[in-house]
Amino acid sequence: MLEEPQFWIGVACRSHVKVGVAGGFCQLGHGKLAPVKRLKRGDGLIYYSPRETLDDRNTVQVFTAIGKVLDDAPYEVEQKPGFCPMRRDVLYLKSEDASIRDLLHKLNFTKGLGSSWGMVFRRSSIQIEREDFARIADCMSTSMTRWE
Repeated sequence: MLEEPQFWIGVACRSHVKVGVAGGFCQLGHGKLAPVKRLKRGDGLIYYSPRETLDDRNTVQVFTAIGKVLDDAPYEVEQKPGFCPMRRDVLYLKSEDASIRDLLHKLNFTKGLGSSWGMVFRRSSIQIEREDFARIADCMSTSMTRWE
């Protein structure tokens, strides 16, 4: 019996997300094993980017990529000497960036948090409901039929 897909938000700066999209992979929590180990084949992943780059003080606060996990287990890659992050293969879908500001009052995981909504994104990954995933996907001009 196939497991129902789960839906996740990964948190990373937009420049890091672009590298992952170009390479067809995801890393979470600066390459830690635990967050990518929770992902299963067929799960949906949306990236939220609070900033353009890791050192940037200016915020962008947008959902920057959406994809589907393709593999069954994490794997390690030497990204540079001494840094070997854990990854998962992801099929990224064509999408547009979507501002979180337009969605704050509509998403179950941010609704009612007021100005404290940003605390939700202090973790490297967040499991969300299918309904929230679909709502974000719509704003990114991507259809949920890819998960059917």
